Amino acid sequence: MTDQFDLTDDQREIQELARRFTADRITPFAAEWDEKHIFPRDTIKAAAELGFASIYVSEESGGINLGRLEAALIMEAMAYGCPSTSAFISIHNMASWMIDRFGGQAVKDRYLPSLVTMDRIASYCLTEPGSGSDAAALKTRAVRDGDHYVVNGTKQFISGGGENEVYVTMVRTGAEGPKGISCLVIEKDMPGVSFGANERKLGWHSQPTAQVIFEDVRIPVDNLVGGEGEGFRIAMMGLDGGRLNIGACSLGGAQRCLDEAIGYTRDRKQFGTAIADFQNTQFMLADMATDLEAARALLYMAAAKVTANAPDKTKFAAMAKRLATDTGSAVADRALQLHGGYGYLMDYPIERFWRDLRVHSILEGTNQVMRMIIGRELTRQ
Repeated sequence: MTDQFDLTDDQREIQELARRFTADRITPFAAEWDEKHIFPRDTIKAAAELGFASIYVSEESGGINLGRLEAALIMEAMAYGCPSTSAFISIHNMASWMIDRFGGQAVKDRYLPSLVTMDRIASYCLTEPGSGSDAAALKTRAVRDGDHYVVNGTKQFISGGGENEVYVTMVRTGAEGPKGISCLVIEKDMPGVSFGANERKLGWHSQPTAQVIFEDVRIPVDNLVGGEGEGFRIAMMGLDGGRLNIGACSLGGAQRCLDEAIGYTRDRKQFGTAIADFQNTQFMLADMATDLEAARALLYMAAAKVTANAPDKTKFAAMAKRLATDTGSAVADRALQLHGGYGYLMDYPIERFWRDLRVHSILEGTNQVMRMIIGRELTRQ
């Protein structure tokens, strides 16, 4: 009766591989990356050697062609060490998948070999200074000129901006609204591409974030991903998986916070008694663990639906993202409270996770937008 809720042997092996990688290459160094704002490119490239840069890229294109649940297991495991680094790898996977799934052979051949190995790293460019939640209102425009598009516009909050070599970018090639949006692959070194200053952020210090600016950038027509006018559909399909992954990053980070809180309350004594022995502490830990397992179960179910291309996959991806990211932030906050004043210090990892997990309720679609998606699906005739 319980078999349908268990991971398969292969999934457990993938999960364990990601956990070992995290323990060896991420967890011991994540605090320094955060404090000194270090972008750990060598560690990220090492993840590619395990196939973690091309998790759902097809085998024909050099990927490992796993499902969304396996991807979530990998992201959750790596976020146990550093949610910021895990989320960065997730974004690269989303961009690579878009090229593999929707791109023609020319654009696949041009980019995927180096993306699979992470010799080049990809960013996903949708958000603009004036269009965040209303993504279909984007203004970056691409005008056809012979065998090129000429692109002008600005993208905002781009993970990897200025550091990454490849930018999978949503542009307007037609009329206003979602049907006028297309998807182009743009390179860092193309004339007319520039970047804003690195953003000063509350968290996610192990990855750069900056504006990407396009001024009369000429892009070969072969760099079109999908057909003209298909960009918004491609972007939304990518976000289904991206929302699962960012939810998984929240689960991994929250699990670390819970484990840290359990260890701390066992060791910390007040009034001659370990804090863990107080009923109030046990109730807090019990609620944290229960909420985390509930969010994990929903996210795994949603991942299975996205892999199966179920009709309700977008609704479940939105549900899972909303619950997992809100739960992750709440668990981190309660873990900090259980640490008392020490939880506020950088000597302990809790404050870093508290900062890193907070943004998950905003990106890949705010959790208010997730509620809009869910509500619209529920009331659709």
